[in-house]
Amino acid sequence: MSKILHCDFEVFGIVQGVSFRMFTEKQANKLGVRGWCMNTRDDTVKGEIQAPPEAFNEMKIWLEKTGSPTSRIDKAVFGEVKEMEDFTFDKFSIRY
Repeated sequence: MSKILHCDFEVFGIVQGVSFRMFTEKQANKLGVRGWCMNTRDDTVKGEIQAPPEAFNEMKIWLEKTGSPTSRIDKAVFGEVKEMEDFTFDKFSIRY
């Protein structure tokens, strides 16, 4: 098994009420990324992602540049990237 990368993220802009979490979950499942995301009280979306390097980097770019069709991403902030031996999540989920 190749190494797993992990980091926290927070996306700023118009990311609530635009199906951002649903599209994030769909994209994560497509790439095989695990973790979670949720809306915050500050009108941002935050979460964690875990994946092998290629999928991890693709997901980061998606969170930074793409998002859901009607969202507007002003910036995406990523925490320190850590290497892990194995996944700590079994899938990607939306938290409430």
